[in-house]
Amino acid sequence: MKDSRSLRWWGVVTLFVIVAISYVDRINISVLITDRDFLSHIGLTPDDRTRQGLLATAFMVGYGVSSFVLTPFCAALFGVRRSLFGGLLLWGVVTFLSPAMSSYGLLLASRVLLGVSEGPLFSLAGSYIKAHFESRENGKPNSLVNMGTGLGLAVGYPFVGYLVVGHNWDTSFHVLGLINVLLGLPLVWAFIRMPKVETGMPKPQSVGEAVGQVGQIVRGAMHTRYLWLITILTAAFLSYLWGSSNWLPAYLKESRGFSMREMGWLASLPQYASVAAVFVGGMIIDRIARRQVPLIFVFGSIGVAAAVWLAIHMEDRYAAAYCLIAANFCWGLMSPAIPSTVQYCARPEHVASAYGVVNGAGSLVAGFMPAIMGAVIGALSAHGGVGAGFFAGFAALIGTQVIVMLCGIVLWVRERGATTSSYKRSA
Repeated sequence: MKDSRSLRWWGVVTLFVIVAISYVDRINISVLITDRDFLSHIGLTPDDRTRQGLLATAFMVGYGVSSFVLTPFCAALFGVRRSLFGGLLLWGVVTFLSPAMSSYGLLLASRVLLGVSEGPLFSLAGSYIKAHFESRENGKPNSLVNMGTGLGLAVGYPFVGYLVVGHNWDTSFHVLGLINVLLGLPLVWAFIRMPKVETGMPKPQSVGEAVGQVGQIVRGAMHTRYLWLITILTAAFLSYLWGSSNWLPAYLKESRGFSMREMGWLASLPQYASVAAVFVGGMIIDRIARRQVPLIFVFGSIGVAAAVWLAIHMEDRYAAAYCLIAANFCWGLMSPAIPSTVQYCARPEHVASAYGVVNGAGSLVAGFMPAIMGAVIGALSAHGGVGAGFFAGFAALIGTQVIVMLCGIVLWVRERGATTSSYKRSA
C-alpha cells in the first residue's frame, strides 16, 4: 500500500514535467515573433501585430476543439496512459517539423495541429488525480501539475531566447521536438499507471461501443454542477495567461526597451512567481472548507487586476516588471482551484469529459486574446506610438479579471446556499 501511494506521486511528477515541456512548445512563437529572420521566413513584418497574435490563437483553437472532441474518446477508448503516449509523439513530431513550414499559412496549420495534439492533456491529468486521490487531498497534486504551466513559461522564455541568440530560430523547434519525445515518452512508460477501470464503465470492444460510451460520458459531464459558470470563469482566467504570456516578450523588448537577453530572464520571473503561487494555492485548498474555495478566485483576481494596472502606469521599467511578477503570483494562486472545483463537482467517470468542456471552451475563448491584443496594440501603436499600443493591450487584461471575480462571487454564494440547505435537511 505504501509503494502504491508513493508511485501515484511519481505519476503526478511525470504529469508536471509533461505540462512544463508542453508550455515551452506553446510560447516558442511568442519569443520568435521578436526575431526578424523568423518573421521574414514566414512572410510577416514586425508591425503586423494581428497576424503575429493569430499564431497563438491558431494553437488555442486546435487545443480547444481537441479538448471537446478528443477527450471523451481518450477517456473511453484509449485511456490515460496510451493517450499521453500518442499526444507526446504527435506534438513532438509537429514541433520538430515546424521549420519546414515556409509560409505563414503552413505554420498556422502546424500550430492548429499542435493544439489538437495537446488538447486532452489537462483532462487526462485530472482523470489521473481523480483516480488516485480523494477530494480532501487533491489540492497538492493539482497544484503540482499546474506548477508545470509556470515552470514551462519560466524556463521557456530564456531557453528559447538562448537558442535564437546562440544558434538560430529553427534550432528552437528541433530541440523542443526532441525533448518531447526523448523525455516525455520514457516518463509516461515508467510512471503513469491507472486502475483497471478508469471510467467506471467496461472497456469497449469495438468503435461502436466506444462511441456509445462517449455519448454517455458527455451527457454525464453536461450535468456537472456549475459547469457553465466554471467554464466562463476558466475562459476569463486563461485569457490573462494567453494574453500576457504571448505579448510579454514583445512588451519588455519593444515597449520597455530591454535587450533580447534581458527580456528572456525578465519574462521568466513572473512565471517563477506563478510556480510558487500555484504551490501555495494548492496548500490553501487543502486547509480551508470546500465552500470557501471560490473566494480564492475573488481575491486572486483583484490582486491580478491591481498589479497589472500598476504595471502599465509605472514610469520605471523595472518597477513595471516587478508589478507583473506580482500579477502572476496572484494569478497562480487561483490555478489549482479550477481543476479541484471540477473534480469536486463531477462524478469520477465524467471528470475527463467535464474538464474537457471547461478547458476546451475556456481555451477557445481565451485563444482569441492574443489576436485581440495584437489588433489593439497594432491600432493604437499606429496613432500613439508603441508605448500607447502596449498600454491599451495590457489594460484589456484587467477586464478579464473582473469576470473572474464576479464568477467567483457567484460560486461562493451558491456553495454557501447549498451547504446551508444541506445542514437544515440534516437537522
